[in-house]
Amino acid sequence: MTFLILPANIKFVKPIINPNQTMKKIFLIALSMLGMTAYAQNPQVKTANGTLEGVKEASGIVSYKGVPFAQPPVGDLRWKEPQAPKNWTGVRKADHFGPQAMQRYIYSDMQFRSDGKSEDCLYLNVWAPPRAKGSKLPVLVYFYGGGFQAGDGSEYRYDGEALAKKGIITVTVNYRLGIFGFMAHPELTAESPHHASGNYGLMDQHAALVWVQKNIAAFGGDASKVTIGGESAGSMSVCGQVASPLSKGLFRAAIGESGSLLGNLSPTPRADAEEYGVKFATSIGARSLADLRKIPADTLLKWSARGHFGTDVDGYFLPETPQAIFAAGKQMDVSLLAGWNSAESGPNGILGRSEPTVDNYKAGIERLYKDRAQDILGAYPAATDADVTQAATNLASDRFIAYATWKFIDMQSKTGHKPVYRYFFNKRRPIMANAPAGAVEHSPGAAHASEIEYALGNLPTNKVYAWTPDDFKTSETLQNFFVNFVKTGNPNGNGLPLWDTVKGSKFMVINQDSRQQPIADAKRYAVMDSFFNK
Repeated sequence: MTFLILPANIKFVKPIINPNQTMKKIFLIALSMLGMTAYAQNPQVKTANGTLEGVKEASGIVSYKGVPFAQPPVGDLRWKEPQAPKNWTGVRKADHFGPQAMQRYIYSDMQFRSDGKSEDCLYLNVWAPPRAKGSKLPVLVYFYGGGFQAGDGSEYRYDGEALAKKGIITVTVNYRLGIFGFMAHPELTAESPHHASGNYGLMDQHAALVWVQKNIAAFGGDASKVTIGGESAGSMSVCGQVASPLSKGLFRAAIGESGSLLGNLSPTPRADAEEYGVKFATSIGARSLADLRKIPADTLLKWSARGHFGTDVDGYFLPETPQAIFAAGKQMDVSLLAGWNSAESGPNGILGRSEPTVDNYKAGIERLYKDRAQDILGAYPAATDADVTQAATNLASDRFIAYATWKFIDMQSKTGHKPVYRYFFNKRRPIMANAPAGAVEHSPGAAHASEIEYALGNLPTNKVYAWTPDDFKTSETLQNFFVNFVKTGNPNGNGLPLWDTVKGSKFMVINQDSRQQPIADAKRYAVMDSFFNK
């Protein structure tokens, strides 16, 4: 819509009705002589902290990028829980992504659009359908993956435009990573009003969810219809948010793609995490927390490559282990849609560089499991050499992340009361776009993280692969499952295959011919449980 901006002292005694072309020209000439111009106004929303001006995309979707949801966690706020954002005056442009969290270049498949890299990284992005204001639309808040060491809400594969076209509001959230987001230390615990340290990245996500509750109505969203989702570390984050007592009432449903904070991925006890933090500080010559806070961010990032920082049972965000919280039914009672991919890890995770033979498979299992090798072979059998690749892929995938995802589904279905839906994504990506003639895809299945572009409708943003009609069909199905779940807490809808809950002993296989199947892998996870369910 075009608006004409007039000085306050310009008044019209009578409006001009149906002016002819000559009168229009005279009118515009007069305006130009007064120094006035006609322009197309960008969309604006008024949040609790000030007015934002977004961008109307070519599709009609309205986006607001680089929106601050907390104060910059710099200086004395390094390693503190996020503080409420400050107000601003005037109109803040929200037309580009904010900086990504401090991180090293680890994963080649991460393609950022962020405004550089900085400790000042606590920004989120919103995509809304046209004319969404006042609509009370359901909302998806999505957390990126990257092992809590890398990732950003600006990645092409997380873009929220495609799902917004289907009638929901989508939000991506930045959170602190690595040493900046997950270091624990006794001095941090001592200075904390909650006597806790670590998990700052998870608390960033929590702060973003609080922001959504306060502000999403301004964008046309319904704060009572929020679903959280994420992949890998993002799915682990979803599990953590479901477990945390701080999250009560902030969302009504959750989507977990390959990951949780249960089983083999359970957080470290705080005392152990604190001890690790002290050892790291000593190794870089930092004698105190004050010394650590004085180290420039780039230097600290470089030095942190020698360590690894992840989640801990901090005593505040996670007052107990997630396993104990879920076992007691203290987690949020929300609907859950979760699952994993068919090749989260490859057979080399068991075989190493050995050929896929039965003898080599048994030797690999004996090396890993010693006196429990027969239990594993019974749950992951390979009678012939032809069976080895699949059996080794299953075991390697479970050891990596699939078992932990199953544990999330299993515990939520047992101690929660809302519906739980399980999927298995097995659509292999096609060959690469620049592959030579006759090339074939050698992956044993759908690789870790490969479902993201399908689920969020972003296949066209990934130019690496030569996508086929079957890929787009799979994507459309998975998008619709996700959108239905965000809208209603149930993935089922017109034109989609029926999807029962796990209490009906069924799960959904996602590919170009998606269909439901009976659950038949209970023996595998019972054996895995015997190692971690203690």
